[in-house]
Amino acid sequence: MGLFKQLKDAKDMVNAAPGMVAQAQQMAAQAQQMAAAQQAAAQAQMAQQAGAYGNGAHGNGASGDVDPVGPDFEPIAGVELGQFAAVSKGVAAFNYDQSKLVEIAVSRGIDASAWEAAHQGWNERIKRNPAVARHFNQLYRAS
Repeated sequence: MGLFKQLKDAKDMVNAAPGMVAQAQQMAAQAQQMAAAQQAAAQAQMAQQAGAYGNGAHGNGASGDVDPVGPDFEPIAGVELGQFAAVSKGVAAFNYDQSKLVEIAVSRGIDASAWEAAHQGWNERIKRNPAVARHFNQLYRAS
């Protein structure tokens, strides 16, 4: 009698197998969808953070148009953000030697004391305002 019960259980399992396989395949597909969604969310978050910190010494930025309007976009000591980005990028020719920044600024017509004030001020604004950081990133890449 035990043998017949085992045969019946085996038959039931074989009959149920296609449904179990389909269910397993469905669960695997859902797991893949969840993994893809999590990866996309992580990439979007990284791009958003990178865009907030700018480029160059600050990391890689995400592209996106920024409307440079408002008090945080006003020149500092007569130095516009575009000038600041160009001088910042110019230091690459000197192996990123920060001591060359004043020399580069002066070569571009920016007074040394104005550069010192602008350098400090623009770095503070970039850290504080993600829109300024994104616009700096755009200007840096374009210069």
